[in-house]
Amino acid sequence: MTRDPPLEGEGDHAQHGGGGSSPRQRPAVYAARKLRKEMSLAEVLLWQELRKRPGGLKFRRQHAIAPYIVDFYCSSAALIIEVDGAAHNGAGAERDAKRDEILRSRGLTLIRIPASEVLADPGGVSISIVNEAKNPLHHPSGGPPPHKWGGF
Repeated sequence: MTRDPPLEGEGDHAQHGGGGSSPRQRPAVYAARKLRKEMSLAEVLLWQELRKRPGGLKFRRQHAIAPYIVDFYCSSAALIIEVDGAAHNGAGAERDAKRDEILRSRGLTLIRIPASEVLADPGGVSISIVNEAKNPLHHPSGGPPPHKWGGF
């Protein structure tokens, strides 16, 4: 039995069924990897703080929670942090609201932080995030937001 030579880039893996998963199998993961390379300045500054594991918490950046990709995620606190820039205004706000509702229905807490606040004081924002992760504020639904960000 003769086999055709492997296509360009396939190498030996194609013949033996190896080579890992393709982008078609896990699109959110591959998209997240791409977004990690394209983070905004505010996201980079906040990541520099969160990667230090403040308060002993581990955060992930551009994390896939299918079918979405969130800016930052702390699994131990079930906490999502989104840094909002200009792209989250206008028509994007409607899409964000629906996305937030779906993520909250999964039992996740979501904080939206304006990029301007991160740019002004990334360390202070990091401290506030850790405080929220360790001591989540509970308030009646429909009541006023407990924090100046109003995102949770």
